[in-house]
Parts: sequence; C-alpha cells; structure tokens
Amino acid sequence: MTAGKTARLDRIGRDGRFVTIPMDHGITMGPVRGLVDIEATIDAVTRGGADAVLTQKGIASRVHPNKNGKGYIVHLNGSTTIGPDENDKRVTGTVEDAVRAGADAVSFHINVGSVHEPDQIEDLAELTTEADRLGMPVLAMAYARGPGVDEHDAESLGHAVRLAEELGADVVKTAYSGDAESFEHVANAARLPVIIAGGSPQGDLATLENVQGVIEAGGAGVSMGRTIFQHDDPYAMTAAVSAVVHDEVDPETAMREAGLAVEA
Repeated sequence: MTAGKTARLDRIGRDGRFVTIPMDHGITMGPVRGLVDIEATIDAVTRGGADAVLTQKGIASRVHPNKNGKGYIVHLNGSTTIGPDENDKRVTGTVEDAVRAGADAVSFHINVGSVHEPDQIEDLAELTTEADRLGMPVLAMAYARGPGVDEHDAESLGHAVRLAEELGADVVKTAYSGDAESFEHVANAARLPVIIAGGSPQGDLATLENVQGVIEAGGAGVSMGRTIFQHDDPYAMTAAVSAVVHDEVDPETAMREAGLAVEA
C-alpha cells in the first residue's frame, strides 16, 4: 500500500475503525429530511464523532466548509427509487472527479447476486485499478441482493465481502447478519476492514446493539445514513455510535453519555 493511500485511510477512520455517515441518498430518494440542509447535518455528525461523511461529487462544495476537518468520501455510482430498477447502479463519476472534489476516498455500490452483478463487477474492477494508480482508497458497498438472495444471510454476505477484496477494495461495507455469532463469518471472509450499513432506522438501542455485535465479531465499524442523518438529534446519535465503535462502550451507557433517552 502506498504512503498516499495509507494517509488517506487515516483521514477516514481511526486506528482501523470507521464511523462513516453516507449522505448520497439525495440522488436515490430526493431531498429527504436531514439532507435539505445538508450543511447543518454534516456539521452535527462530524462534531458528534463521525470520522468521515460521504456524498456524490456535486455536493462537495457544501461539504468542505462544514465537515470540521473530518474525512470526505465521494460515491461514484447511483440509481433512484423512481427509476425502473433501484439495484441497477450506474457510474456517476471517476476517481479523478473525486480528486478534484477534494475526496480522501471513493466508494462504489455493487449488488452481488443481482442481474446487474456482471456489469458492476467490471465497473468496480476498473475503479479499483484507477484508484490504486492515484493512491486513493476504495470503500466497496458490497450487498447480497438479487432474486432468491437473503440480504442478511451470513454466507451470502461473506461472499459479497470476499468479492470486494478480490476486486481490490480497501474497506468493505455490507449488511448486518443479525447477530455477532453469524457476523464472525462475514468479518473473517476477507482481510479488509468490514463495516455495516445502518439500514432502515429501528430504534436507538437496537441500532447500538447491532453496532456492538459487529465490533464483538471482529468488524471495523459502521457506515450509517438514515439512522443518523434523519435522527431527531444527529449529533447525539453519532456520538453514541462513535463511543461503541471507538471506545467499546456498552449501548446503554453510550446512549446516556450522549444524552439519548434509554428505552424502557
């Protein structure tokens, strides 16, 4: 690994662990709650302890003045919920675009098991080659999604994670398998840092218990979007997640220290 890539990885994480807040949902879902005033949200989550935020390249000028010195990842493919197939992620930029946007890393989404898998494999392979040439880390968002595929099955998730490593990613994000025991298989499927998506918001304590399970299983953190940026208090929720990931604080203590109400 080049010195440049190592330095950039250090900008998007801490000691090999990651709290990333993806906010590329504007291209997928439109100007949803939490993203209309994305400047305020970016300020809140980075003050709260996020290591990096993630957007599409066109939002870069709104990111930099508000990220409080934290890392920035540019996402390079996308689709919409109103289009013919949300799983059909299309390329939206290049690594050079991300460099011009001031990124510390790039990310790319692939749906392993979908009918679009072959094209996305080719696209991710090309991206990692370009990124390696420029010393840019790649976060692969590798999901198990497609006809007959269980999106939370540990075997399928492990396959997706290993595929990301085989194609040259540096960090891989995937879904949570539901418990620490099964997620060990996912975390051990590659020698990359493995982090989980937040998915649909499910309650603060349940979310933090999932995060704790990931860390106990050998995972490296989270990349949580709506769970955090649509929270009533994004600052506090980020602080609680960061405490579990970076300090291994138990979920209830993390909630109390962040000022969140612990559910009865």
